[in-house]
Amino acid sequence: MTKADLIDVVAEKLKLPRGRAELLVGQVFESMVDALRRGDGIEIRGFGSFSIREYKEYEGRNPRTGEAVHVRPKRLAFFKVGKELRERVNEGRDGVAGIAPPFAGSGSG
Repeated sequence: MTKADLIDVVAEKLKLPRGRAELLVGQVFESMVDALRRGDGIEIRGFGSFSIREYKEYEGRNPRTGEAVHVRPKRLAFFKVGKELRERVNEGRDGVAGIAPPFAGSGSG
């Protein structure tokens, strides 16, 4: 699913004009990016959590030439899937059906 697909689904399910759905989805993503940029984690119950992992600088190698290359320190977003999402994604695999209930929505834990 692409961002455009997500916008279309939101517009259809909420009966919104596509432009409003695009603003809504864009604002959600931008808010998430802003939080991660500040170093804050994001927890979406029943879905998963995003955090920042910091990596120190190191000397790597160019795989083509074998030449040493300096790799600068960096921060990367890391996603950890939540139990409910993991169960829902795997629902019906290995002959097991109905493992997880539907998402409970916001406010539940």
